[in-house]
Amino acid sequence: MSTEHVLDQRPDARALVRESANKVPEVTVYFWIIKVLTTGMGETASDFLAHLLGPIPAVGLGGLAFAASLVLQFAVRRYVAWVYWTAIVMVSVFGTMAADVLHVGLGVPYALSTPLFMVVLAAVFALWYASERTLSIHSIRTRRREAFYWAAVLATFALGTAAGDLTATIGLGYLGSVVLFAVAICVPALAHRAGTLGAVAAFWTAYVITRPLGASTADWMALPTARGGLDWGLGPVTLSWTVAILGFVAYLGVSRRDTETA
Repeated sequence: MSTEHVLDQRPDARALVRESANKVPEVTVYFWIIKVLTTGMGETASDFLAHLLGPIPAVGLGGLAFAASLVLQFAVRRYVAWVYWTAIVMVSVFGTMAADVLHVGLGVPYALSTPLFMVVLAAVFALWYASERTLSIHSIRTRRREAFYWAAVLATFALGTAAGDLTATIGLGYLGSVVLFAVAICVPALAHRAGTLGAVAAFWTAYVITRPLGASTADWMALPTARGGLDWGLGPVTLSWTVAILGFVAYLGVSRRDTETA
């Protein structure tokens, strides 16, 4: 009898194989804190680089860094905190650039790009589910599932960027958008707790909302008072949020509080 067949007959051993191969972190409070921080940092870093280098060089540099981070993420055989969150940061930066290119470079209004990215995300989810029969992040243990996962992550960042900019430009402003999305992110959590929304749907709904929540907060902190911000500057906000991300990721790398086997 083969080893694989023996494992198939032992649920505990099979679970251990799944856990050791899963490529994404456990969803803890640290996950959500870092996720919001990466969204805000990606928003201000994208704008800062565009002002510093120019839009085209910034997009090119962001694309190369994004590709390199994903290559590294796919190369490792298990979840590694700094590798995973580096990829998330680069998705945030490049996802912001992708949404901004549509609006600034091609003149596509946010009212159009927001539903467009919603369709893209829905298509990714549909293909993922049709192929794997699950959208759970607790089963990212094959290359194909990991590819679907990162496609969904990139689509959520682009969608969240467009949605956040849309609300900020239709009269809510950045602070109003922060309040709106802070309230909105509580909805899937409460619905899941009440038993009216499944865990997978609640997770991805909240995941999408973290993007405009973090981006609106960072924009509010960084942008001039004439645009409704606190005028702390793109560079200082990017740096301070980066330091916070590094601190949390370093803690998780040492404590392994976000691994299934911790």
